[in-house]
Amino acid sequence: MKLLKFPFDKPRWFSTSPAKLSSLPWISPIQYIEPSLKSDPPPDSTTSLQGNPRKQKFISHECAINLILHEKNPQRALEIFNKVATQKGFRHNNETYSAVIQKLAVCKKSKAVDALLRQMKHEPCKFHEDILLSLMKHFSKSSLHDKVVQMFNAIQPITREKPSLKAISTCLNILVESNQIDSAQEVLLKCKKVLLLKPNTCIFNIFVKHHCKNGDLESAFQVVEEMKKLSISYPNLVTYSTLMNSLCENGRLKEAVDLFEDMLSKDKVLPDALTYNILINGFCQAGKVDRAQKIIGFMRENGCNPNLFNYTTLMNGLSKQGKTQEAVEVFNELVSLDLKPDKIVYTTLINCFCRAERVDEAVRFLKKMKEEGCRADVITFNVVIRGLCMERRFEEALRMLERLPCEGVCLNSSSYRIALNFLCKHDEIDKAMQLFGVMLVRGFNPHFATSNGLLVKLCEAGKAADAYTVLSGLLDVGFNPEPRSWMFLTEMVCRERKLLAAFELLDNLTMGTT
Repeated sequence: MKLLKFPFDKPRWFSTSPAKLSSLPWISPIQYIEPSLKSDPPPDSTTSLQGNPRKQKFISHECAINLILHEKNPQRALEIFNKVATQKGFRHNNETYSAVIQKLAVCKKSKAVDALLRQMKHEPCKFHEDILLSLMKHFSKSSLHDKVVQMFNAIQPITREKPSLKAISTCLNILVESNQIDSAQEVLLKCKKVLLLKPNTCIFNIFVKHHCKNGDLESAFQVVEEMKKLSISYPNLVTYSTLMNSLCENGRLKEAVDLFEDMLSKDKVLPDALTYNILINGFCQAGKVDRAQKIIGFMRENGCNPNLFNYTTLMNGLSKQGKTQEAVEVFNELVSLDLKPDKIVYTTLINCFCRAERVDEAVRFLKKMKEEGCRADVITFNVVIRGLCMERRFEEALRMLERLPCEGVCLNSSSYRIALNFLCKHDEIDKAMQLFGVMLVRGFNPHFATSNGLLVKLCEAGKAADAYTVLSGLLDVGFNPEPRSWMFLTEMVCRERKLLAAFELLDNLTMGTT
């Protein structure tokens, strides 16, 4: 293999630093022996002075890949890549190039990546387009959309084959998701005219999804009409599901049902549980839970068994309608069908009880959840905390917040904010102060509006010292109260003739607004 040479006076290896090479010598870990701290013993007189030097072991492709991937320094990784190529009988392959390119791309060494891609065009080995597909996704995350197109155009020169339909779909999907429609159309036009490739259903679905996402259903249906002109691109279940979902989101339920029926009768496309769920969710969102229940029945009649996702959607719709008992019946039905409830199903039912202010039953199902070996997450606990607060059972909510971290549950800021909001709303100032202190100690900041509300309530209650303590804690975490809170607090401090504190408040206010 010919090593790439940079335009300097002397030939050099690939390098992430065009100015100079790393001064670190390349050392094979196979040869490296940790030096002893003890001094060397005197040479044995019986030992021959003409001993043969130890032969360096051959580094295989697999070993080279592991060395490259585990090397944190991209320059060293590139030096390893260059060094192993000097071994007699070693030639780089698709996997070694993939490893070093992946390492350099992650470390944002784009010039080195480009140099390797240029070298790959002259290598005799067979390359796969997956290397370039990975680079497309990497550059997309950095919003380097031009580089995405460059990687697509490099597929044929490097792999010596036309891009596959998977490569075309990946490129187009990345560009469309990034709203680079002009670039996507140019790529598609090139595929048709230069590469003589006919777009399939998957490629057209990308554009259908784009138009639906932007609410342009008319354009989406126009794309579908184009799809029907060729058998290779005929609309499939994904096409219809995308259109139905968009229609439901726009409240056009009748059109969604009509499209569903056309899909079945005209195009003979059979729906799956996910497609049915689009209609179930659409009816639930529109408050037509009875129609959603009929969809479940229709599924069974047509040989498609409802899954947990379908039942959860229906339970959530019943919960929003206040039909708690019917939601429990749906839960019992899925259990009778040997479907094992997961944490999403349990959380949906627990939320249903909490909305109906039946927290004791919610807690009972929380315990049942644990007994069944289903671990609740922070979302489940937040639902219960909210339910307790809605019934003004603040002591229980605070005990839960105190206990759960000790049981290994990772609470989030919402867990504390839910309780603090309710405490402030119901003028439980002392408990709010207690929780406020716990939040700051555990590294969670209260909500801006709640913090201002707490300050005002403390001032109105004549607790200037507590208000000042709260303000100091908030300032330490970068919180800047609104002017109304400053006004209340400054007025109260002045009323108590604590002028030094008043001046300190004014200084903080001045610094916060500059």
